[in-house]
Amino acid sequence: MTEIIKPLAEWCAAITEAIGISMITLSAIYCLLWGSIQRLKFRDAENTARIGQKVRQTLGRGIILGLEFLIGADIIHTVAIDLSYESVGVLAVIVVIRTFLSFTLEMEIEGRWPWQQKS
Repeated sequence: MTEIIKPLAEWCAAITEAIGISMITLSAIYCLLWGSIQRLKFRDAENTARIGQKVRQTLGRGIILGLEFLIGADIIHTVAIDLSYESVGVLAVIVVIRTFLSFTLEMEIEGRWPWQQKS
């Protein structure tokens, strides 16, 4: 049974990881193109600031979504493929770092911590 599950888990982890990388890459490309087009259309300072803020928010959301997929891929890989104390420790460190990144990106996007109420 293990010989069937392990290759399937490897494929699932690889696909999930590819989705995460794609989300980050595609959101970066989209933000760059959209921001460039909007910047060429609207050249005044007010619109430039609004465009910059929108690009940062969209890119931040894409990165957060990509990080969630990458965490999922790491969990699949650790639990189904390489379950050892060392790999679980490495996974814990990776999850803590990526969670911290998600929280700080959320702070950057929303202007408040996720547990704070909207004002």
